[in-house]
Amino acid sequence: MSFTRYESYKDSGVEWLGEVPEHWEVCALRRLLSVPLANGIFKKKDDFGDGVLLVNVFDVYQNDFKIKYEQLDRVKCSHDEAITYQVLPDDLFFVRSSLKQEGIAVVVIAGISEEDVVFECHLIRARPKQSNVNSRYCSYLLNSLIYRAKMIAKAKITTMTTIDQEAILSTILPLPPKDEQQTIAVFLDRETAKIDALIAEQQRLIELLKENRQAVISHAVTKGLNPNAPMKDSGIEWLGEVPKHWFVVPIKRLCEVKDGTHDTPHYVDKSESSYPLITSKDFDGNSICFDNAKYISLEDHLEIIKRSNTEVEDVLMSMIGGNIGKALIVTDDNNFSIKNVALFKTKGNCNLAKYILFYLQSGLLDIQISLLSRGGAQGFLSLGDLRNLIFFKFPLEELEGIVTFLSEQTLKIDKLVGEANFQIELLQERRTALISAAVTGKIDVRGLVSANPEVKSEVVPC
Repeated sequence: MSFTRYESYKDSGVEWLGEVPEHWEVCALRRLLSVPLANGIFKKKDDFGDGVLLVNVFDVYQNDFKIKYEQLDRVKCSHDEAITYQVLPDDLFFVRSSLKQEGIAVVVIAGISEEDVVFECHLIRARPKQSNVNSRYCSYLLNSLIYRAKMIAKAKITTMTTIDQEAILSTILPLPPKDEQQTIAVFLDRETAKIDALIAEQQRLIELLKENRQAVISHAVTKGLNPNAPMKDSGIEWLGEVPKHWFVVPIKRLCEVKDGTHDTPHYVDKSESSYPLITSKDFDGNSICFDNAKYISLEDHLEIIKRSNTEVEDVLMSMIGGNIGKALIVTDDNNFSIKNVALFKTKGNCNLAKYILFYLQSGLLDIQISLLSRGGAQGFLSLGDLRNLIFFKFPLEELEGIVTFLSEQTLKIDKLVGEANFQIELLQERRTALISAAVTGKIDVRGLVSANPEVKSEVVPC
C-alpha cells in the first residue's frame, strides 16, 4: 500500500529538515530533558568483573539499539557512584567517542532492569521528560539517516572521533504530540520487525548456500566426480576413503611451496622505486587490492622475492592469524612482495591453481589447520606444515574435469549468494527509508497501528 501524507505542513525553519506536519513542534533537544546530560563513570581494569551492571560503548552497537542487560559486564562502584551514574528505563545513551566516524553519537535506549545499572565514560546519558517525550520515538529519530549525518558532521575528528554535550543539546528535533510519538514508535517496531525477519531469512539462505558450496567442493576434491569409481582407505582417519587410483601425497609433491617474509621491513612512501608488501588484509575476494597496501624499498623487495617470487597463476594463502586459509590466485603481473602469506607455485598451470584454491576452500583444510595451527589465539602455520598438507595426485584430465565442474557449480551458488545479498541491501534501504519518513512526518502512520494492525506496508517516494 501507499502511505498518505499529513493534511497540512509548515516550514520547520531548518533547511535540512524541510517541512514538518502543521501540528508538530520543532525544538532543540535540550528542551526535552528532565535533567542535564551526563558523561559516564570511568573505572580501571581491576574494577571490572563484579558489582553492578555496566553499559559500555560496545553494548550500544548491538541488539538494534536496545540494551540487553543479560549481556552486560559488571563493575565495582560506590553507593554514590551508583546513584550519580544510574541507568533508568527510557534513558537514552549517546556514544561520545568512537574509533570510527560512523560510530559517533549512535543512540541506545534503556529498558527495565531488576538490578542497579550504571554507564561508562564513553557514553552520554540523556533523560527525556516523561510528560511529553517518548524515548523509543527519539531513539528512532536520532538513529535515522538524516540525524546520523548531522551528528557525524558535528563531531570532532582527531585520533578518535568525539562529540561534546553542546553539539547534542543543540540538535533540532521535530516533535509530534506524545501519543503520536507512541504511535510512530509502535508502527516502526512492528514494521522493522517484519523487515528484520525477511533479512534474517536471506541471511539463513546465504549460510545454507555457503555450506552447500563447501560440501560440493569437499566431495569433488576428495572423492572425484565418478560415483562408481572403486574406493580405497586413505589411511587417514579424518579423510576416509578416496578413489582407488588416487595417491595421497603431501602438496609439496605437486608444487613448490614457499612463504613470504615474517619480519616487518621499513615502510616507505609509494613511488616508482617502491613496491607493495601484500598481506592477507589486502586480499579482496578473488583478487589483490593494492589501494591500501604498504610499500617497501627496492632493496627490501629484492631480498624478499629471493625466497618468494610471485607470478600469475600462483596461489597465495594467509598463514597467520584469524585469516588462516584465506586464499586467492594471482591474476596480474604487478611486482609485489608478500608477508605472512604462503605461496604455492603452479608454473602457470591454471587448472592446478584452481584445484589448489578449491581444496583450500574445502572443510578438509579446516581440519588440517585445527590439527596443525599453533600460536594460541593468533594461530600460525609453519612452512613445514604447509608443505606437508595432505593432497592428492591423479590424472591431469581428471583434475581438469573436477576444476570445470566446480567452476560451474560454485559460479551458480555464488550467483545465488549475490542475489540474496542484493535482497538484503534492498530490505535495509527500505528499512532506513521507512524510519526516516515516519519520524520526520513525511508519511502519516496514525491509524495504521490500532485500526489495522496487520496492514502490510511498503515505502513509496514521498
